[in-house]
Order: sequence, then C-alpha cells, then structure tokens
Amino acid sequence: MRFEDICDVAVHPAEVEIALWFHDAIYDTLRHDNEERSASWAKSAIAAAGGNSKIAERVYEMIMTTRHSSTPSTLDQQVLVDIDLSILGAVASRFDEYEQQVREEYALIPTFIFKRKRHTVLEGFMNRSRIFNTKEFFDLYEVSARENLRRSIGMLET
Repeated sequence: MRFEDICDVAVHPAEVEIALWFHDAIYDTLRHDNEERSASWAKSAIAAAGGNSKIAERVYEMIMTTRHSSTPSTLDQQVLVDIDLSILGAVASRFDEYEQQVREEYALIPTFIFKRKRHTVLEGFMNRSRIFNTKEFFDLYEVSARENLRRSIGMLET
C-alpha cells in the first residue's frame, strides 16, 4: 500500500508524509540512534522552514515510534508505523528479497550473530497480538506478514 492509498486515514497527513521522508534519513547500521538523529533533523528542518513547533514535535514523535519499541499512541503514528512495516506483508518473493537486502546491509556482522539478532527482531513482531495498527493495513497485510515472518524465522533456525 502506498502513502497515497492510506493518507486519508491520518489526522495530519502532511506531517505523516514528512515523517515518512525523514524516518530513515540518517541510517548507519553500526549505530543505535538513527531514529533519534533522523527525528532531530526533521524537527530542525521544520523549524528552519518556519514551521510550527507543535508540528515539529508531532513529526519528531512519529519518527521515534519507528524504533518499534512501543505501541504507537496516535493515529498518525499508527499510519506511519504501518507504512514502515508494510514490507513484512509483501508477497513472499518481495519479502525474501527484502530479507536478503537486510543481510547484505549487515554483511559485516558474522552470520551466527546476525541470525540470532534477526531472529529476536522478527520474533518480536510475531509475538505481537497485532503487527499492524490500522484496520486498513491489518486487513491487507496481517496474514501474509505472519506467514513471511514464520518462514523467515524458520530459515534463521537452520
């Protein structure tokens, strides 16, 4: 699903789109503060463009939810997180390609460590009562996401 297909669900669609553009703007596989750095950059960019501080703060908070360490609390956060996780519900061939891309991204990490860490990440999504927050994404992707995750976890265990 593209942003254009879900933007009417958002309360502040323009802010969700800004957060979507910025959420992985700073990405270094060896760092653990990418979301914080991307969110701060977005906040600064909004301020530099003369944007309202409330908008900047909402965008900042949306980007921080893409850490996936807590449940998104606003509808806009839910829309952004669902877009971010939509790859999990892609057709099997695209999801498998994505998993290969993730492995290539972390090529410097020894295989046994990568498998253990990736297993933990994927299992975390599997253990959620719902992967997707919005009805639109849940209806479209939940079943295929769980199938993809089960298959990928199984491959990591071999």
